[in-house]
Amino acid sequence: MVKVVVNGALGRMGLRVLACAADDAEVEIVGAVDLHEHGGEPHVTTDLGGVLKKAEVVIDFTSHVGIPATIDIVAKAKRALVIGTTGLTRDEQASLERAAKHVPIVYAPNMSVGVNLLFQLVGGVAKTLGGAYDVEIVEAHHNQKKDAPSGTARKLAENIAAALGRDLARDGVYGREGIVGARGPNEIGVHAVRAGDIVGEHTVIFAGPGERIELTHRAHSRDTFARGALRAAKWVVGKTPGLYSMLDVLGLA
Repeated sequence: MVKVVVNGALGRMGLRVLACAADDAEVEIVGAVDLHEHGGEPHVTTDLGGVLKKAEVVIDFTSHVGIPATIDIVAKAKRALVIGTTGLTRDEQASLERAAKHVPIVYAPNMSVGVNLLFQLVGGVAKTLGGAYDVEIVEAHHNQKKDAPSGTARKLAENIAAALGRDLARDGVYGREGIVGARGPNEIGVHAVRAGDIVGEHTVIFAGPGERIELTHRAHSRDTFARGALRAAKWVVGKTPGLYSMLDVLGLA
């Protein structure tokens, strides 16, 4: 049985990880950590370092600003780490890469099995269609999501840009407004919708002469991400230090 600590235990995702873990016979929750000590059962603490003594792996769904501190604590304790937190800055990403030299870390903008298949599919479709098809990505999430576009949309755009040999920093277009002129041939459009309680939807549009291909993933429940995180936690324990993705966890890398 894998011993897990959940960091961000009182957040939307943390609560679902705890709930799904209760139904997983291969997982034991040995600690629940959040900024505030409340929430009833399981008992929640603010002391991540204290609960790590009993743990093998930490699952983190918090805020990107706390990631460097979390990584530092977990790396010093020599525990494995699964990070589903999105919106990391370049500096925060760099701290992740440094820590991965010492402990095994799974970092994924989306823990869903279906989304990770979509990550692979869009690259193959883009490569097959080539530059003759315009590419647009539309993502939708609940009205409390703080970062935009979503980490998943960014990853989809990165995979498509790589398949087409494009520079996303130059060719990525994030929303349009005003008299923007005709669409550039190399643009990769990314658009964010924030409304209601949408769990997560991502559609990639490939539009060419006389036809359009759309690849869509819709998450019906946060449990799909929670179960993916638990799957990653069970997989990463005992691995050599390194930075892994969900594609590694699923055997798709």
